[in-house]
Amino acid sequence: QVQLVESGGGLVRTGDSISLSCATSGLTFSNFEMGWFRQAPGKEREFVAAIQRRDDTTNYAQSVRGRFTISSDNVKNTLYLKMNNLSAEDTAVYYCRATHLMLRSDYWGQGTQVTVSS
Repeated sequence: QVQLVESGGGLVRTGDSISLSCATSGLTFSNFEMGWFRQAPGKEREFVAAIQRRDDTTNYAQSVRGRFTISSDNVKNTLYLKMNNLSAEDTAVYYCRATHLMLRSDYWGQGTQVTVSS
């Protein structure tokens, strides 16, 4: 059974940094594209960042490029998101997603709340 569990969210102030983790189990990490998404109140879920496990290629949404860094640990089967210089616009529930490279099936975590106050 595939499981994704996010952690690390919390309440921070504008300009602060925070790091999120997504611990995975039940999947072969290298067979998945891993990504972070977020959903702000009243808005649709949006893409934040992704990493291709086979070559560590990364991709970021324009709104976070240069501030956020996605990375992964193949031994721990864990995905990370380092978020710097946060603003109120980054307030959202952050979700981890695993997409099977061949089957294109998606698995989601339950989300972790990040709130940025001014």
